[in-house]
Amino acid sequence: MSLTVAQKKIAIGSFLGWSLDGYDIVLMLLVIPSISQLFFPSQDPVFSILATFASYTVTLIMRPLGSVIFGIYGDKFGRKKSMIITIMGFSVATFAVGLLPTYAMVGVLAPVLLIMVRLIQGIFAGGEWGSGAVLTIESVPKQKRGVLSGFLQSGFSFGFLLAAISYQIITLAFPGELFEEFGWRILFFTGIIPGFVALFVRLGMDESPLWIKKSKEGLEKISLKSIVFGKLYRKEFLLCAAIMTGLVYMYHGSISILPTYLEQFGNFEKSQIALIMIYATASSWIGMIITGWLSQKIGRKKSMLVFVFSSVIVSIPLAGAILDNTYGMILYVVVFAFVISTASGPIPAYFSERFPTQIRNSAAGFSYNAGLIFGSWSPLIALYFMSNVSKQMIPVALGINVMIGAAILIIPTLLSRETKDVDL
Repeated sequence: MSLTVAQKKIAIGSFLGWSLDGYDIVLMLLVIPSISQLFFPSQDPVFSILATFASYTVTLIMRPLGSVIFGIYGDKFGRKKSMIITIMGFSVATFAVGLLPTYAMVGVLAPVLLIMVRLIQGIFAGGEWGSGAVLTIESVPKQKRGVLSGFLQSGFSFGFLLAAISYQIITLAFPGELFEEFGWRILFFTGIIPGFVALFVRLGMDESPLWIKKSKEGLEKISLKSIVFGKLYRKEFLLCAAIMTGLVYMYHGSISILPTYLEQFGNFEKSQIALIMIYATASSWIGMIITGWLSQKIGRKKSMLVFVFSSVIVSIPLAGAILDNTYGMILYVVVFAFVISTASGPIPAYFSERFPTQIRNSAAGFSYNAGLIFGSWSPLIALYFMSNVSKQMIPVALGINVMIGAAILIIPTLLSRETKDVDL
């Protein structure tokens, strides 16, 4: 892509960090049906799964706090330093989940410890996206921002893909009760490996040239309060947060809940689910790159809206075809993932282009993670809907949940300005 070696290092280092984020998030999603009774034992399996989903959700809702902490740090001391701290923090936290005692070992302390580790993990993970996104976008030419935005954002799905592959390997190596006994622990232990790889790459990265230039000139101090409530940036912040709420709602209400959807309502085997998720996440990974590339051609807004409106059309019929395990089901999964989960490809560029350098890390990062406050509840809402309707209506319930996210996303996107051609 005619990038310099330094620019490639930055793009890859940011991509790997976001991949680890996706890897960790998905490990939890993949094992929820298996570990729910280990941490939240109950005679009602749906209750146990809902409780475990809630422990997953607290990771997401703590991310805005992390984005504030590390966003301010990144604006003041540099994007690179912030990224090194965050990657170390949530790599260790992922590993620590595998060490946790179960309810049978320590009683109620088990879910408490699980939630505490996930809270800490959410803080570190919250600082990851903002620093990586703005460092990448600040370091590359304007005409490359779109495709690199998609590449960076696709890191989450790439991590999802790696997690699905790891899940399949571990479930084959530790079948049945062996997985519930200690196979799931090994999955979380593997999270330290991509963390070390990302850390190694980041130590060799350059700092953002735009940030270095601004820091030499003297960075203007702008408080987070002025970003959220001040007249100058309030509109941009609220629109970005609303856009992310819709995107997160759609993503986590479709791809993230897919393993539970297949196992709980479709009676698929673990090995089948792992294979299906490999196809789904590979499709999502490629789709985000394509959406980012498309945003450089037709604009950030149009590329997002094309995929969002398509999601409304295909969500219910594809959700039904997947659950029925009909002929060509893998194709339906690929299209489902490609259409519904990839509208966020332009977001790293779109958000970075909306704020000035001196606040870009904190403003873009907080805007992004603020969308998780409400959007991250989508899996719980979808699971509640699907658990309270007839079997025939389960795909409809999932599709309607996707449409809710689409409705949330469309309005702020239409109200937002196009930024494809702005100078940083």
